[in-house]
Amino acid sequence: MHAVYWIVGAVAAQRLIEMIVAARNTRRLMADGALQVAGDVYPALVVLHIAWLGSILAFVPPDTPPDWRVLAAYVALQGVRYWVMASLGRFWTTRLIAVPHAPVIRTGPYRFVRHPNYLVVVAEIFLLPLVFNAWAICIVFSIVNAALLSQRIRMEERTLAIRSG
Repeated sequence: MHAVYWIVGAVAAQRLIEMIVAARNTRRLMADGALQVAGDVYPALVVLHIAWLGSILAFVPPDTPPDWRVLAAYVALQGVRYWVMASLGRFWTTRLIAVPHAPVIRTGPYRFVRHPNYLVVVAEIFLLPLVFNAWAICIVFSIVNAALLSQRIRMEERTLAIRSG
């Protein structure tokens, strides 16, 4: 099988596993009195990620050799992704959840950056298409992602402001 299928398949599998973990954490938080924030762009982000991976499969010729250096950078980002997840622990979800009386996390990568997970996602959406020199996919999805994340971050900041006083 061609590398593009293996690589995109691995990323899709990773995302599915993360969705399972996020759903479990969301259920636990909701059971403890958390509320899902209305108006979140989460459904659009899910569609974006599916379309991003699908576009790589649809538009990258299967025999395109990967740029292993770019792939190595993408893989290295996963360390930061899991550092974020570990730092948030049971509070890590893919949905925007308001957790009254929970502390604002300021450990791990949150010591250095306000929204490290979003920086990882921005870099991932930029880098993965470049593994196959797919600049058009890189640019289009980076622009759409930036628009969605700017809206999501504004909503998250309002939610965090209530919690942190």
